[in-house]
Amino acid sequence: MKIALFASGKGTNVENIIRYFNGNKSVNISVIYSNNKNSGAILHAKKHQILGILLKKEDLSSSNKLVNELNSNQIDLVVLAGFLLKIPRKFIEGFNGKIINVHPSLLPKYGGKGMYGDNIHKLVLSNKEKKTGITFHYVNENYDEGKIIAQYEIELDGNETLNSLKKKISREELLNYPKIISSFLNE
Repeated sequence: MKIALFASGKGTNVENIIRYFNGNKSVNISVIYSNNKNSGAILHAKKHQILGILLKKEDLSSSNKLVNELNSNQIDLVVLAGFLLKIPRKFIEGFNGKIINVHPSLLPKYGGKGMYGDNIHKLVLSNKEKKTGITFHYVNENYDEGKIIAQYEIELDGNETLNSLKKKISREELLNYPKIISSFLNE
């Protein structure tokens, strides 16, 4: 299975996924795209000798070009690992059912435009939620509304802080994203 990773930030999930599948003959991380020239994901690509491509917003909008590029590289699965740009309809149509994402809440709670990272965690804390978690889902044309693949709950205590919550969410993502990707090997 050939995978394309898309990321915007530090690339923590990208690095974790690369390491997890390193040496696995069934999985090839073929390319890493980022819309951020300062993204850690691009550095991880270089470090692991994986093709890293800086993606401009207009490149994403000209999705036929991108879909053709992914198809010519025989990409089986597009994995969004902290990618913050909205995926256009044409891209989704070209890769329907082959684009997955992780969201740092138990969808449908705290989903939608602008709902990522600290924005979500601060709301979870201010609303005094007893639990939160992560959701793996297919990507469709609406933010965070694609069919849910799996959810993992995290219990919160009364002393939860933004930092402690971020650590718990990150730990769940790092533990479970490779397992979710692996489940596509058995389809």
